[in-house]
Amino acid sequence: MIVLNWREISIKADRDAVDTISDILVECGAGGVVVEDPYLINERIADNLWDAYEFPDELLSREFVLVRAYLPCDSKLDDSVHRLCRRLDSLDGECIPIPIKDISFADVREEDWANSWKAYYKPVRISDRIVIKPTWEDYSPQPGELVIELDPGMAFGIGTHPTTVMCIKLLEKIIRGGETVFDIGTGSGILAIVSAKLGAGEVKAVDVDEVAVKAAKANASLNLVDDTVEITAGNLLDNVKGQADIVVSNIVADVIISICSDAARAVRKGGRFVASGIIAGRAEEVIEHIRQAGFKIEETVREGDWVSLAAVME
Repeated sequence: MIVLNWREISIKADRDAVDTISDILVECGAGGVVVEDPYLINERIADNLWDAYEFPDELLSREFVLVRAYLPCDSKLDDSVHRLCRRLDSLDGECIPIPIKDISFADVREEDWANSWKAYYKPVRISDRIVIKPTWEDYSPQPGELVIELDPGMAFGIGTHPTTVMCIKLLEKIIRGGETVFDIGTGSGILAIVSAKLGAGEVKAVDVDEVAVKAAKANASLNLVDDTVEITAGNLLDNVKGQADIVVSNIVADVIISICSDAARAVRKGGRFVASGIIAGRAEEVIEHIRQAGFKIEETVREGDWVSLAAVME
């Protein structure tokens, strides 16, 4: 049996800096980010959505947000950590007086992480219809709800980052039933699974990371959509054949820019390109590239420092 080791990055941060820090972590190779936000947890407890007894007192009384991410202990680790530290150092004094209060590193085994972090994942309502829940949590769905079950694994959260939430809401508006969807950079597979649950007829999901492909396949099977969702390893749209009614990609601004032309070729006339993972400061740059590729911007959604776009191929 192979035991996979990971370098855990733990950052004590000002709440206003969390989105920017998360973006940096993803750009430096983290497949996902875990955020312990005592303010948000206490809000949900006050709204009777979560129970206080499920969380340690130390977490509930914290005056900072803890951001964690994980990098695989492989040949690229040292370069990734060096680049990450350089990017984080550049935040000091930019917009927030003290964006990062402390940063630490530790090596962990995957099974140790999985057991210790289950307590911090709870069912979350994304929209009136869609609820995401971790596999180990109980949840009684209301009539008409679509419940997406996810096992976050080592590198992924459960799909509650603003970029993912905005994507899901855009897909909920667009999908009417029977569409072909390409999910580029699928990660945990959540957008592919949501697309299938909303009624898409065929979903092709791709990720360059074999860990992501394995996780996405397991989650598709868990949600009983593996007959609709095909998940393969590959670099963006390089090996995706045919045309789609919807191409969705929740990655980062640079990657969105790089695939605009390929997305234009992959989308049928009248089809949509849904793009997310875009930090607000680069939104206009991304929009310009999407327009140059032949799309018309249909909707722009912003949450905090993040922007998501829906564009139609005219």
